[in-house]
Amino acid sequence: MTTHTNTIHAPGTTGTTGTTAPAEYAHEHAPRLPLAERVPEFYRAMLRLETAAAKDIDPTLYHLIKIRASQINHCGFCIDMHSKDALAEGETVERIVQLSAWEESRHFYTERELAALALTESVTVLTDGFVPDEVYARAAEQFDETELARVISAIVVINAWNRIGVTTRMTPGHYTPRSA
Repeated sequence: MTTHTNTIHAPGTTGTTGTTAPAEYAHEHAPRLPLAERVPEFYRAMLRLETAAAKDIDPTLYHLIKIRASQINHCGFCIDMHSKDALAEGETVERIVQLSAWEESRHFYTERELAALALTESVTVLTDGFVPDEVYARAAEQFDETELARVISAIVVINAWNRIGVTTRMTPGHYTPRSA
């Protein structure tokens, strides 16, 4: 059996990376609904909410929160966007790759980041219908009340964006970071 290979192209581009891979990639799905066009006032409100949540929070921490929540929520568009933004702002590939296994890769993160990641998972999943006291207490040890409120705000906002991205089927692979 012969395997045919093509030069890999980033989705939606004609440039090459110089590597080869099987040619049988799945078809890229089309977005379902242009939410920003259909309800622009809501979309603008979400952007204002994002701006408010990002105010005075450590950008590195904010990126980790956004990527981790997006991984949990299976939002490919948001994972693509926030990983690219984090890389453009100096985050390492290694920390982003390890983020899905942060509990086993603790040595890549600070105690503050670990507390925020645990809180991100608890708020995002809400498996038991609440955020466990020990998770909240751990975060409260690492952040003062205003910082903790900002972390919670960041988690809430990215979860809202994830639900928009997944529901409207926003397509990953085409985002270019502002910093690039």
